[in-house]
Amino acid sequence: MLPPSHTSWVILAGGQARRMGGEDKGLITLNRQPLIGHVIARLRPQTTQIFINANRNQTQYQQYAPVISDIVKDFPGPLGGIHAGLTHSPTEWVGFVPCDSPLINDDLVERFCAAVNQQSEILVAFDGQHQQPVFTLFHRRVLPKLDAFLARGDRKIILLYDECHTQQVDFSDSPACFFNLNTPQELTQFGALNT
Repeated sequence: MLPPSHTSWVILAGGQARRMGGEDKGLITLNRQPLIGHVIARLRPQTTQIFINANRNQTQYQQYAPVISDIVKDFPGPLGGIHAGLTHSPTEWVGFVPCDSPLINDDLVERFCAAVNQQSEILVAFDGQHQQPVFTLFHRRVLPKLDAFLARGDRKIILLYDECHTQQVDFSDSPACFFNLNTPQELTQFGALNT
């Protein structure tokens, strides 16, 4: 098993949040706390090294954790944040979670670390029905493949997974871990249910 202390974790908050009207999703308030705060609260007991991938409002995010911005321009989606995380991370293994999932499992890091073996390059969460492609753990040796992938103009994260030794990590007992908030309506409904 990979010790959790040998991993860094990056919260992906670098997107454009079109379905939230372009608002910076990680800073949208849920029950008087920004979404990024909810995710940090879940992740902090599990790991000592947390970073935030953000491409705007870096000063606000800096209050929660060190901020890394995309190196690749033109918003390549989650892969831009993954690329930045792999480039800047102090550890060989780098995990990623989105900024809009306030119910992340308390054992998320442990589950990913327990699934690592000698062949592992990418591990991706599986909710029992689907892969959850932005809940993932990468080894830094994927970076040259990712560089080439982005240079070709590819942006679909699951296509990269096909090019690497990718394994699924079973979260079929806790699909709520992947609940995410994409629209103002979802935010309102979730806030009313979880006050």
